[in-house]
Amino acid sequence: MAGGAVGTQEVDVLIVGAGISGIGAAYHVKTMCPNRTFAVIEGRDQLGGTWDLFRYPGVRSDSDMHTLGYRFKPWTSRKAIADGPSILAYLRETVEEFDLARHISYGLHVERADWSSAEGCWTVTARRGDGDRVQYRCTYLFMCTGYYRYSKGFEAEIPGLGNFAGTVVHPQFWPQNLDYAGKRVVVIGSGATAMTIVPSMAATAAHVTMLQRSPTYVVARPDVDSVAEMLRKFLPAKVAYRLVRFKNTTMQQYFYKRMRAYPQQAKDRLMGFVREAVGGVIDVDTHFNPTYFPWDQRLCLLPNGDLFEALKAGTASIVTDTIRTVDARGIELNSGSRIDADLIVTATGLHLVTLGEVDFYKDGEAIDFAKTWTYKGMSYSGVPNLATSFGYINASWTLRADLTCEYVCRVLNHMEAVGATVCTPTLREGEESMPQKPWVDGFTPGYMNRVMHLMPKQGDREPWLNPQDYKRDIDLFRKSPVDDGVMRFTSRVPA
Repeated sequence: MAGGAVGTQEVDVLIVGAGISGIGAAYHVKTMCPNRTFAVIEGRDQLGGTWDLFRYPGVRSDSDMHTLGYRFKPWTSRKAIADGPSILAYLRETVEEFDLARHISYGLHVERADWSSAEGCWTVTARRGDGDRVQYRCTYLFMCTGYYRYSKGFEAEIPGLGNFAGTVVHPQFWPQNLDYAGKRVVVIGSGATAMTIVPSMAATAAHVTMLQRSPTYVVARPDVDSVAEMLRKFLPAKVAYRLVRFKNTTMQQYFYKRMRAYPQQAKDRLMGFVREAVGGVIDVDTHFNPTYFPWDQRLCLLPNGDLFEALKAGTASIVTDTIRTVDARGIELNSGSRIDADLIVTATGLHLVTLGEVDFYKDGEAIDFAKTWTYKGMSYSGVPNLATSFGYINASWTLRADLTCEYVCRVLNHMEAVGATVCTPTLREGEESMPQKPWVDGFTPGYMNRVMHLMPKQGDREPWLNPQDYKRDIDLFRKSPVDDGVMRFTSRVPA
């Protein structure tokens, strides 16, 4: 095709995205819904999503791989906190092992999705790199595009940055073969990305300074799970993996709920751990004492305490201050101090989006997801035959992605069993006036606050909840009836 021509393909289920969520979705549809045809379309030229996109030094998971890995495919490598290339290899193995590659098409950027009540299907329009367009018609649309813009990272307003004579890099677009050996580096930010980059660059840079406006809670833990190592010696890989996964999910949920229930106690314990690690070297109260309580924002994981080790070695340092301006040689701070630099890394965060920057329409009318209610944190009131995969803020992404995939397949199988063609989450009588909560409640980082007004509302009762609770979600997704009086199944096209 050329000159903007459109070709159309038809499948039962269209999965958008070939990252960790989309690959998991493909596996589940193939194995749980064998009578359904499906396709996966990916905007980039390779699979992997996050784990192929990010190439900055030290890129790694910030969750253990026994919970970030799939339920159906054991993680068998020694390191539980794994580097990006190892995770990408795991995803490629998954695609090969379950023969998913033939279902994936690359280089297709989805621009628009149109639901037709008259036809009972979605028409999805995607653009190739050369400008040509392809259309897919599908009964069910499963969006697995993640939560941030791939084409653009979040760029905080940094006064004078254009004056800098050195190199400026955003982690999302790390230049291949960037040479920073022997150079003075400033990493702006204090999130997971910054705390990954700093100790990695410090190994070869002249010095790395992490410049933060405010501190973040940090937790150090080994990158090898000793229990997993022991169990793998005596048990089959799948059994060992299940046991470690249960252990880790149980511990994650326990400590999260404990911290939320006793925030001051949790804060004191976390601060005590940091003082024990670097109290003699770093002013802990200045640089590691946030103004908020734990899990108001995410905690940052330090495998083997690598950031602490770099600080103690003197190859890295932390400055807590705000930027007055950037000049040709470095950064002037509002305290009157300055940091000279050869390279500035703007680890200022991600640019979050809803449903992959796709324009959605229902019978010709634009869908405003902010006016909808979330159904189990995966679908939207009044929007037929649509699901999205979105992980946890307090646990590994894949835990929820797996549950969402299982539920979508339960819905698809129920539709087949009863002869339904359309499923639509529908408010029950009186629920239009139920109390509203944000889509993610009680979580305050800037990157979420910037987009929360674009997200669906959360109610005060099931299934209009997004509880961020793995144990509760197991019941909500695996055990609750599919035909729950809210998800409306019809064999005729609704008016």
